[in-house]
Amino acid sequence: MLVGAHVSPAGGLWRAVERGSALGAKSIQIFNQSPRQWRPTSYSEEDFERFDTALGESEIGAVLIHAVYLVNCASDDPDIRAKSLTSLTHSLRVGDRMGAHCVVVHPGSAKTGHVGDAIKRAGEVFAAALADSERCPLHLENTAGAGGTLGRSFDELAALRDAGGAHERLGICLDSCHLFASGYDIRTPQGLAGVLDDCERAVGQGRVGSLHLNDSQTPLGSQRDRHANIGQGELGLEGARAFVNEPRFARLPCVLETPGPDRTGPTAEEVALVIGLMG
Repeated sequence: MLVGAHVSPAGGLWRAVERGSALGAKSIQIFNQSPRQWRPTSYSEEDFERFDTALGESEIGAVLIHAVYLVNCASDDPDIRAKSLTSLTHSLRVGDRMGAHCVVVHPGSAKTGHVGDAIKRAGEVFAAALADSERCPLHLENTAGAGGTLGRSFDELAALRDAGGAHERLGICLDSCHLFASGYDIRTPQGLAGVLDDCERAVGQGRVGSLHLNDSQTPLGSQRDRHANIGQGELGLEGARAFVNEPRFARLPCVLETPGPDRTGPTAEEVALVIGLMG
C-alpha cells in the first residue's frame, strides 16, 4: 500500500511533491485548481517538466487529483452540468499530462429530484469527460450524506458505473469515513472483508483503484461526512489497522485527508502512524 496525504500545490505542481516528501508520503493527492472556484488553473509546459523532475527524484509512487467540490455531474441545472463537464475534463487532461493514477470525483447529488434521472445525467457527464481525455482513470468516490447524495451504496456506485458506459477507465475510490458513516462496519478485518465482498459483487472485481483513509467524527450509519484524525474518531486505531492491512488493498494508493491538529491537513507523524499500523 502506498500511504500518503492530500497536499497543496500552491506555488507550483512540484511543490506538492516537496510537501508530500516532507511528510514521508508514498502517494499524494492534490486539487488541480481552487476547490471552490470554477476557473481552471492553466499550467505551462515548464510547470509539468518541473513536476516530472521532482516526482522522479522522490519516493512518491502515485499522484491523485481530486475534482473540485463545485462539480455536480448529476445536477438538473444544465449550466451546472456544463461547468462540471468542463472542470472534470480539465482535471482528466491535467491527469493525462502528469501521469496521474486517477482523478477522484464525488458522484454528485440529485438534491430533491429523481435519483434514477440524476444517475443517468451523471453517467452522461462521466462518459463525455472520459471521451475527451486520453489515459487518466476517473474514480467515483463513495459518499456519506443526507438528501440526494449519490454513491452512498455499492448498488448506486454500480448504477453510476453503468450509466457511464462501464468505461474501462471508470473505477471506484473507497473512503473509510464515508463507508462507516453510510452504515458499513469496517472496524474489524472480518467486517471489512465482508463489506469488500459486497462491493465487488456490485461494482465488479478490479474496479476499486484508490483509497481515502479518514477516521469518522460521527457514529456508524450517521450519514454525516465529518473526518477525524486517525485513531481519534469512531473507527479508532483498530479500524485503521484493518483498513491498511486488507490484502485486496495491498498495491493501492491510500491518501489521508484528515484535518490535522491545526486543520491544515495530515502531518508527518500521522502518516508515520498509519505506516506503522501496516503488517
